[in-house]
Amino acid sequence: MTREIQHNQAHSRFEWTEDGQLCVLDYVLRDGVMAITHTGVPSSVGGRGIAADLARTALDTAREKGWKVRPLCSYVDAWMRRQRGAYDDLLAG
Repeated sequence: MTREIQHNQAHSRFEWTEDGQLCVLDYVLRDGVMAITHTGVPSSVGGRGIAADLARTALDTAREKGWKVRPLCSYVDAWMRRQRGAYDDLLAG
């Protein structure tokens, strides 16, 4: 399944609604660095790969826009490490 995650720039987050439940990845953008602060997927729709899709979309967007990333969210930090360096070039110093 390919999810078309929405980038809600007005609220600084990426969104997907699954079975009526809003799933989000929140960030703060400052000086070209996207600090990812939170990923939220309700337990009723958990285990479906939604958080991974949110993370992938956020990181791909950062790459497209030339932003660096600071993964403050523990989920995104762990997910990035599991990608075997695919997103290491985005990490803010």
